[in-house]
Amino acid sequence: MFLAASKGGINTIIGGIAPNWEPFGDLGSEAKVMVEVVMATAILLCLAIAIWGAAKQRIGATALRDTFSAEQGKGLIIAGLTGVFIIGSLGTLFTIVYGMAV
Repeated sequence: MFLAASKGGINTIIGGIAPNWEPFGDLGSEAKVMVEVVMATAILLCLAIAIWGAAKQRIGATALRDTFSAEQGKGLIIAGLTGVFIIGSLGTLFTIVYGMAV
């Protein structure tokens, strides 16, 4: 049996969203992993909010004919995707701010 996750580790999953550790080079490895896990959790939460908004918009617009629910769904989708973008770009922003300060 072939297991897809047998060769990867947690770094494979959270390595893509981890910030450049240049400004935080003095942090210990446990603190770095904790920051990466918090960022990954926040991204998953934002994606869940966007999915909930999509479901709320779909149900409100078609099944219940509730325009208020559909508008709430649009707001949740925008909020969730904006959160994903902001959290995903935090590493770049920290690096730019640190580079400008140096």
